[in-house]
Amino acid sequence: MRAIAVANQKGGCGKTTVAINLSASLAREGRKVLLLDLDPQGHCALGLAVPEEQIDLSVADCLRSLDTPETVELSQITWQITPNLDLAPSGLELAQLEAERGNDASADQLPRRLLESVGGRYDCVVIDCPPHLGLLMRSAIRAADEVIIPVDTGYFSLHGLTREMETIRKMSSEAGHQVSVRVLANQYDVRTKLAREILAELRDQFGEVLFSTIVNFNTKLKEGVSYGQPIAEFAPSSMGARDFQALAREIITSEPSGQTTDAMLQHVEQMAAEADRLLATTAKLVGTGAKPAREAKRSTPSASRAPSTPEEIDAKIEAIYGVRQAGDCVVFRSHVPGAHQVQIAGDFNDWMPHTTPMSPDDGKGDFVARLKLPAGRYRYRLVVDGRWAHDAANPHVETNEYGELNSIVEVQ
Repeated sequence: MRAIAVANQKGGCGKTTVAINLSASLAREGRKVLLLDLDPQGHCALGLAVPEEQIDLSVADCLRSLDTPETVELSQITWQITPNLDLAPSGLELAQLEAERGNDASADQLPRRLLESVGGRYDCVVIDCPPHLGLLMRSAIRAADEVIIPVDTGYFSLHGLTREMETIRKMSSEAGHQVSVRVLANQYDVRTKLAREILAELRDQFGEVLFSTIVNFNTKLKEGVSYGQPIAEFAPSSMGARDFQALAREIITSEPSGQTTDAMLQHVEQMAAEADRLLATTAKLVGTGAKPAREAKRSTPSASRAPSTPEEIDAKIEAIYGVRQAGDCVVFRSHVPGAHQVQIAGDFNDWMPHTTPMSPDDGKGDFVARLKLPAGRYRYRLVVDGRWAHDAANPHVETNEYGELNSIVEVQ
């Protein structure tokens, strides 16, 4: 049984949204999944439409009973959400338990003991961690084989990541239980310069520790939670559903092989130290402990480098894939290695791709086109060597009448 903790001290719906949708997507991939809510706020039940007034027993009852003759079995508290997904809900009783046993050195083993009691009943357990430090966070880390840290691609998240990594490092060290840690780029908005720059640096600094899958900004994710449904049920053709399906498959096909916190913490601290400069200039964030290959390419140390000029920033943004508005033009840029011909078909050219070819830009698989379009909302698709597909670099999509995806661009 694989235990995965989703931890983010910012808390809120973002962390729980990841836990809910990851659990549901793993279940849709044929895994038997338990979503264990260790957050006293109880948002997992809320996000899966489990009525609070009907929850008679919760995780707190199971944990309390482990040291008593009358044990409350996990099966007594779980709610079946789908045939492959069970929820172990929480509530404010968990906060009371933490207050009662917060100084008990053995209490942080309770969730681990609880999971051991279910044996091989589940393939995966996803633990929604509390957003604060204390017994529940320690016990969640101790029960997990790996930790996923969702990181919104924004300025404050870099500082939050530093704190998160330091917390996990201390807790796993104190418990004598090393967990592997992976970072998930979350709520990525390709339209913002800062998000694109931070994502590029996360990839450069963390490499394989960063999931290849990116969870793009998608309003359907929040809407699904508000309706009590995981995104795979609420909007199965949405970008959010595809992102979490890809994340589930990436987890299934990989082992818990992320770096331990000690190996990652230095990178995180360097990134956070540069966050202010990134915010001020939107220049690419560079840490002083970057890889030697990158050091050799620099003419001056990062601490003495001048902020990027507007021209340099524009040059960087020019290389961003997807679609963007630049003055009176709309720039479409795609990276399609090995392609011979890339065209654009949309309702601005009567869906006739031969009228709008994209030009090879660098001989390395980049294609670009610049179109003058009046203000409005447009649908389009890419045609790569005769094959039609949506623009994977553009998170704004809608389903067409054939059940396929059209990419969307709005011109101001």
